[in-house]
Amino acid sequence: MATGRLGVGETLEALNAAVGPGSPVWFKETHARHLRVRDFLAPRSALQARFRDGQVPECVFRAVSCLQGPGVAPVLRCAPTPAGLSLQLQRPAVFEHVLGALASYATPAKPASPGPRVVLHCPALRCNSGTLRLSQLRAVLVADHLVRVLRAHGVRVCSVPPVRDPHMSTFLQKLRVEWPTASKSTSTETLRTCVLANLDGSKEATLPPGVLGRLCLKELVEQSRAAGYDPSIDHCLVTEDVLSVLSELQEAVRHWPEGGHQGPAGHPDAGVDDCVVIHVVSCEEAFQQQKLDLLWQKLDDQAPHKQKHLVCGPVKIAGVPGTQMTAPEYYRLRHAQVREASALKHGGDLAQDPTWTETFDILSVATIKFEMLSTAPQSQLLLAHSTISTKGTKSGTFVMYNCARLATLFEGYKHGLEQGLYPTFPLVSSLDFSLLHDEGEWLLLFNSVLPFLDLLSQTVSLAGTPGLHIPVRTEMVCKFLVQLSMDFSSYYNRVHILGEPRPHLFGQMFARLQLLRAVREVFHTGLAMLGLPPLNHI
Repeated sequence: MATGRLGVGETLEALNAAVGPGSPVWFKETHARHLRVRDFLAPRSALQARFRDGQVPECVFRAVSCLQGPGVAPVLRCAPTPAGLSLQLQRPAVFEHVLGALASYATPAKPASPGPRVVLHCPALRCNSGTLRLSQLRAVLVADHLVRVLRAHGVRVCSVPPVRDPHMSTFLQKLRVEWPTASKSTSTETLRTCVLANLDGSKEATLPPGVLGRLCLKELVEQSRAAGYDPSIDHCLVTEDVLSVLSELQEAVRHWPEGGHQGPAGHPDAGVDDCVVIHVVSCEEAFQQQKLDLLWQKLDDQAPHKQKHLVCGPVKIAGVPGTQMTAPEYYRLRHAQVREASALKHGGDLAQDPTWTETFDILSVATIKFEMLSTAPQSQLLLAHSTISTKGTKSGTFVMYNCARLATLFEGYKHGLEQGLYPTFPLVSSLDFSLLHDEGEWLLLFNSVLPFLDLLSQTVSLAGTPGLHIPVRTEMVCKFLVQLSMDFSSYYNRVHILGEPRPHLFGQMFARLQLLRAVREVFHTGLAMLGLPPLNHI
């Protein structure tokens, strides 16, 4: 029996190691039809490329069949099939291992030592909330999601800029975006002195009003050609606003703010070598941010060497060409549509029911975040303008609806317990997980609970990424929660989980409830990464 936390990655690594040196040949099955007969497959084509005539040597076959190791799931059988080498796990043992240690599969483990420092910069938050464009809103939501994921993995994150506009702060609260606020500006005097020292005095007369100077960046662009800076960057016009932006970034890097997860030394001026700056910008802001990045390097010899850019693609509204909807207008549209769709689904005048006020707010934000984050941030996003539906399986409302169904299920058990219909939940160690033999139960565990934390860790990687741009996959959590909701909904509609109050049925009922406890914990963690609270009713 394997010890420690089981992992899909560890199991795949061990399987490929058992086959011998070369490219990986194994993959994890995900489709319900295939999971009826196997959990992992080494396709025949891959085996033919590795072994003569595709015949797997007996020693390899034995090594795979007896696979063991840290994090490796226990193997039941391995057999050659027309599709390739098929492997099935000891499913009751995997159920027992995972469901007996829920926290280690639903909550990211904090590292023993402090992680890297990240300054996460979102220029859109310097705008007026009333004029915030949809592409900028997308950048804000991506940045907020990244902050949550990074902190969940022990990364020390400082969010910049602190929001000074009270209207923007109020709007962010509606969107459940957590971002620091500030009431005062940082000093730009040192940077201004540096700018004046670099000015070409002969060109001062040609400067536009309000511009302190024009600094050449061409040399820096040439030096950083391989990094991916736009080769057309030539000069940068330096204004007080530009200096204010750089001053905020300087302050964040050199003097880690209070509450900003200060470095291990516990004091300011911790150095910049361990600091990564990630600029999350809309496509309209990308060119200017590259200029500011280079200007910072030119004016400050202690500017971080690791500066990365995440450029969010444009946001368009289907069927409404040329319309420039602002972020607050978009929020009001979705909020009204959620209320209308909910009234059609549940009947009655829900708008007058105070118990639905917070539910409408949460469903509206869930709708917006799933729309904005379910597409890879670098890609163009096309939004629908028409009325939303509560029946679609890929929407935020669908995910929240299934989260509420889970809450209702456990509330039903609690109510039955109080009425004496069901006994107290037994010790998990006493549960018989061999009673979980429905294909939907294995689908929930193998595709959702078991790989969840591995998926969460793949959202963003800070390790040695070359070039200017950082690869992130903020869409992974949304897509995961949608698929989990679909799998849970199918299972919930088909299987009567809270069975009749008969003692001989309690064993299976409790095993199922423990599985759905795990699903609930994964749901809640995934929603927390999006800044969404779980719904208890809908």
